[in-house]
Amino acid sequence: MKQIDWKTAPSPSFVVDERLLTRNLEILKSVQDRTGCDILLALKGFSMWSTFPMARNYLKGITSSSLFEARLGFEEFGKEVHAYAPAYAEHEIDEYLQYVDHIVFNSFDQLNKYKEKVQSLTKHVSIGLRVNPGYSEVETPLYDPCYMNSRLGIPVESFRPDELDGVEGIHFHAMCEQGSDVLERILVHFEEKYGQYLHQMKWVNFGGGHHITREDYDIEKLVSIITYMKEKYDLQVILEPGEAIALNTGYLVTTVLDIVNNGMDLVIIDSSATCHMPDTLEMPYRPMIIGSGMPNEKKYTYRLGGMTCLAGDIIGDYSFDEPLKPGDNLVFTDMAHYTMVKTHMFNGVNLPSICTYNEQDGVKVIRTFGYEDYRNRLS
Repeated sequence: MKQIDWKTAPSPSFVVDERLLTRNLEILKSVQDRTGCDILLALKGFSMWSTFPMARNYLKGITSSSLFEARLGFEEFGKEVHAYAPAYAEHEIDEYLQYVDHIVFNSFDQLNKYKEKVQSLTKHVSIGLRVNPGYSEVETPLYDPCYMNSRLGIPVESFRPDELDGVEGIHFHAMCEQGSDVLERILVHFEEKYGQYLHQMKWVNFGGGHHITREDYDIEKLVSIITYMKEKYDLQVILEPGEAIALNTGYLVTTVLDIVNNGMDLVIIDSSATCHMPDTLEMPYRPMIIGSGMPNEKKYTYRLGGMTCLAGDIIGDYSFDEPLKPGDNLVFTDMAHYTMVKTHMFNGVNLPSICTYNEQDGVKVIRTFGYEDYRNRLS
């Protein structure tokens, strides 16, 4: 596979390698083809709509968590649009229903508030309920949908079986960056609590968090799980990964601006943890840089920081074989998912350009940003 010449990319910029994206989409489509399940792109993880013409050739549609995501999926993806939100605002629900094919409610009160409106539409919109299986293996509470006192999904204690009229599906989401073995264990709890209601449903949605395109993911187990659920309950199985679509397909190209010393060598780059890759602070996790090592693994160790005035805008400590100098490119890997969708302009720092790469076109700049984007967010 031809290597990307990073000098041809603007700095900073997100670069999505279409070759790697195609590889992921082919894996996901193979699961659909083998099982008959529906796999949706969760826009909360990856919303780079310039790639939708490619993705729509492989996936069933998109799933949204807000009105704007639903509209983006409707206008740019052009296939099925599913929606879930912890609650729907009255002033938005009518527009929501213009776009969606499935709508999932987070409570029976929200279901009963909007069910008549949904059923009165000239088109059919399938209604679902999100439940909380009360079991997960997510280690970070910030990303755990089943953490104590979670507002996401109906716990079995609050489930009202006598109010299921008009409900066609049950949705749960209890995973984050995990394998099919975790899904298998979650299903034990899900079936124990809600399995009795699945026989009257048309579909079940396993939510997101499935790392299907990760190299060590057990796809055979996933195929077995989907087949089991379909055959036992005679319903359609839906999965809605976001990260798995873009996993290991993108890069963040940055440049060293300056190197200072305060007890150690400190590198300042033309990017930012807080503005451009906030999961490094929220998750937290340590993004990889091409050619780097762990602290003190290689000869020269540096602490990398962003260009904002936030003291904690720190990406982490890295080592290199050669000393860094201003003007050097540093390329972060796995920067397609939960990056572009979370960027912001704190401190007036500009957003990275958005680019694609393929061997025919090389690096292609899709979008750049400027002062007007910053100004127009404010008033």
